[in-house]
Amino acid sequence: MGTVQSLAATGPAVNPPVTKAGAEIQDRFLKLLVTQMKNQDPLNPMDNAQVTSQLAQLSTVNGIQDLNTTMQGFATTLQSAQSLQSTALIGRTVLVDGNQLNIAGKEPVFAAIELTQSADSVKVNIMNASGSIVRQLNLGPQKDSTSGFQWDGLDDSGAKVADGSYSFQVAATSGGQKIDATSFMAGTVSSVTLGSDGAHLAVGGIGDVQLQQIKRIM
Repeated sequence: MGTVQSLAATGPAVNPPVTKAGAEIQDRFLKLLVTQMKNQDPLNPMDNAQVTSQLAQLSTVNGIQDLNTTMQGFATTLQSAQSLQSTALIGRTVLVDGNQLNIAGKEPVFAAIELTQSADSVKVNIMNASGSIVRQLNLGPQKDSTSGFQWDGLDDSGAKVADGSYSFQVAATSGGQKIDATSFMAGTVSSVTLGSDGAHLAVGGIGDVQLQQIKRIM
């Protein structure tokens, strides 16, 4: 069983330039302030507190704009790094939360389970769309770790089932007591594409999967 690999990475440093919109806002603000001071009532001039307050507002606006620009640059860099790292997953088997098994032709399908504690008996019941059990796999004793299994697409009588989507449930016990288990779908990554919401992986037997949905890398 492979260990979980980290996908985090740092990209090149980004020093975004001051935006044109920010410079225009600053220029308009200063022109307005100068005009206001030139045309102020000599008998009721602006005091220092007013000027300081308006300059502080300008500084706050500029600071927010600079922060937004920096974060946008950081997000773009992180997204590019994420896409580049995702290509390293092509050809690797990954696990995703779920309990679906998609049969097509004679190819076996793979899945995995994770137990909260060791079990002396683990069985996997594979069911069709109506909820009827078509096959029961006896995995025997299993440790409190992630264990993989495969289904050849045959029912309990040895006949090939119809192509389509099936589901599975885990029945694990220790000393007659039920043990909780987490189900995972498994598949091999064939390609990676970059969308507006991040990297998407094409995973055999599962379909389109977002990078953050990957729970294990085998």
